[in-house]
Amino acid sequence: MTAKGRPVLITGGAGFIGANLADRLAREGHSVLVYDALRRPGVQANLEWLRDRHAGRIIPIIADICEAGELGRAVGEAGAVFHLAAQVAVTTSLEDPVEDFRTNLQGTTLLLEAVRRAREDLPLVFASTNKVYGNLADLALRLEDDAYRPEAQEIRLNGIGEDRPLEFHTPYGCSKGAADQYVLDYARSFGIPTAVFRMSCIYGPRQMGTEDQGWVAHFLIRALQGKPVSVFGDGCQVRDILFVDDAVDAYVAAWRNIGRVRGSAFNLGGGPSNAVSLRQVLQHIGTLLGSPVQVQHGDWRAGDQRYYVSDTRLATRALGLWPPTPWQDGLAALADWLRGQNHTPTAAATPSHPAEALP
Repeated sequence: MTAKGRPVLITGGAGFIGANLADRLAREGHSVLVYDALRRPGVQANLEWLRDRHAGRIIPIIADICEAGELGRAVGEAGAVFHLAAQVAVTTSLEDPVEDFRTNLQGTTLLLEAVRRAREDLPLVFASTNKVYGNLADLALRLEDDAYRPEAQEIRLNGIGEDRPLEFHTPYGCSKGAADQYVLDYARSFGIPTAVFRMSCIYGPRQMGTEDQGWVAHFLIRALQGKPVSVFGDGCQVRDILFVDDAVDAYVAAWRNIGRVRGSAFNLGGGPSNAVSLRQVLQHIGTLLGSPVQVQHGDWRAGDQRYYVSDTRLATRALGLWPPTPWQDGLAALADWLRGQNHTPTAAATPSHPAEALP
């Protein structure tokens, strides 16, 4: 792994995952171009945190992902690119499909073209989503202990693999899914060393989750404030949650091994060992905080998956990943961090807005 003396570019670098990735790379001695529009609540604080910790190694570029000139200049300086800038909420994509398209698909294509013009050997790792597989409505499920589980034994044991057919639902699924395919095709058509992570639910410090995105942190924030949590559907939907340090390990490993994994897509999540329902997370939060979490229910939301768990075997083998952090340990670590951010019952709720950085 080498940036050949050049800085590493992270689009969406002040967001949740981006800030944690930038921190890791700066600690390893890399200079980091943090490219972000700073539109999402909390990301300005993430950028200030990065600059305080790594004076001289963090180089902010405050710009929109569709500003082709600024993007081209940043790519021209970079020795590697991590593309995390995005509109990240299904609900926002339904409210404004054109802006969702502009940020997720047009922005990604502009970045890929900037890379192609700069150097076709410039590695690029892209943050995609499990939503590329649609709502998985064909999966036969049964309800067990407040959680949906698959009838099929193979999926029950290992989760959803990369051989699952793509099926884009909602404007968000379409924009991210199309971007996913563009990133892979630029490896085929132009030889650019790219890799894609189709991510499940990532959580951890520096995440300011909202009702629309970043649900693990959002649940904890609301509980710490003594406020009710809104659950859409019955709360038995299952996700494999992954602690952010483990996600960062995967991104760094993809860069380190880009010559071998170029043109590959990997499902990235906590896997079957970290498959947990919303109800089970809420119950554990109540245990951590010493009192039950208040819950109010709403209707199911468009495109919601009753079950999604990543089959992580391909990523683990290809990238040499360690077993992920147990979700109970990660949840406790996030709760400790949030307590330090003064999320008291009098703190203001975090609003939901379109984002330029993965939360």
